[in-house]
Amino acid sequence: MKDDNYISGFLEDACSIIYSIDCNEIKKMIQILQKLRENNGRLFILGVGGGAGHASHAVNDFRKIAGIESYAPTDNVSELTARVNDDGWETIFENWLKESHFNKNDCIFVFSVGGGNEEKNISVNLVKALKLAKEIGSPVIGIVGRDGGYTAKVADACVIIPTVNEKTVTPQTEAFQAVIWHLIVSSPEMQKYEMKWESTK
Repeated sequence: MKDDNYISGFLEDACSIIYSIDCNEIKKMIQILQKLRENNGRLFILGVGGGAGHASHAVNDFRKIAGIESYAPTDNVSELTARVNDDGWETIFENWLKESHFNKNDCIFVFSVGGGNEEKNISVNLVKALKLAKEIGSPVIGIVGRDGGYTAKVADACVIIPTVNEKTVTPQTEAFQAVIWHLIVSSPEMQKYEMKWESTK
């Protein structure tokens, strides 16, 4: 059956991805986040589309489990749409960060499939936010797909989800973004507060 082939193939690809992920990049991300927490820095999580949904969920986890002050600009739909309407799509994150007094003690965390590409006019809003971060000396981390785009070029630590099937780059990338950030917040180095179901007998 065609559906059965797709299901088994998707899961087999997921297994291949798991064994190809660069664990050293995850370790680097944890080290950066540990330092961020020690310095009372803030974590700004950026993403569009599925990445925006991930950003909202991850903000909860980094605040509630890891004890890091975290924000996602896309959580405030009123400000987001006002900035799109008045300033344009490309600067929504950059201007939001400036208004939030984003500084070198803070960190940007990107969830993106392509990672941003200014030349191809893809996720330029991410590119502009990352340029701001590099200008002020703030660390950048990310979980991206394909070749990682601009995020992978400038990040201090970046996990690129390996492409094993060109037809499922987006769903596999977005699925593993969730796997990795959950890995990070539940790691012994990052977890500060007990999680509900792990504490319930």
